[in-house]
Amino acid sequence: MAKFADIKGFVFDLDGVITDTSIFHSQAWHQVADKVGVKWDDSLADALKGISRMDSLNLILARDHKENDFTAAEKEALATEKNDNYLKLVAQMTPANILPGIQAFLDDLKAKGYLLSLASASKNSPLVLKHLGLSDYFTKSVDPASLKHGKPDPEIFRRGAEILNLDPAQCIGVEDAAAGVQSINGAGETSVGIGDPKVLAAADVNFTETAQLTLSNIEAAMA
Repeated sequence: MAKFADIKGFVFDLDGVITDTSIFHSQAWHQVADKVGVKWDDSLADALKGISRMDSLNLILARDHKENDFTAAEKEALATEKNDNYLKLVAQMTPANILPGIQAFLDDLKAKGYLLSLASASKNSPLVLKHLGLSDYFTKSVDPASLKHGKPDPEIFRRGAEILNLDPAQCIGVEDAAAGVQSINGAGETSVGIGDPKVLAAADVNFTETAQLTLSNIEAAMA
């Protein structure tokens, strides 16, 4: 772990750190499940977390052995419909959807001259940031379409440091998922995990909730 004094930049994941769009993903998939006649429940919702769009659809269909009932084109149409449903829900987001403490933390980082970048695998992240009113904070974002590997590979966080013209050792990565923490550590950055310390045991610093994310708390944890 680096010394706090050497830190010049912060590389953020989006979902579960800045805002929570997982509820919108669940609602949009729920609509698709209803359409194809698959019973929706909490275990199905949990199984879809962090899985690609087509894999999620196949998982839903497999629940009722319907994976062979649709052609590839029909599956593509259902996946597109899910994304359209999701974007309609995202369009209703406002700054009220920013997670507790994050706005104050970003303001403090900006005021103290830290550089910020976004390392989200979501192609919709620019749209989400716009609705949250945070686009000006994240003028530097890793383009997920340019990546060869997904998390837990370190590529996305390495790129997050690169676009700030910083060495990874000068950066703190902020994540809420175990795969993301692994990605930060592999990139050679200091990892801050938000969530269950048992799940995020590999994080250099851990906070159970976003409201605890402050520079003074990070400095104390890195001392």
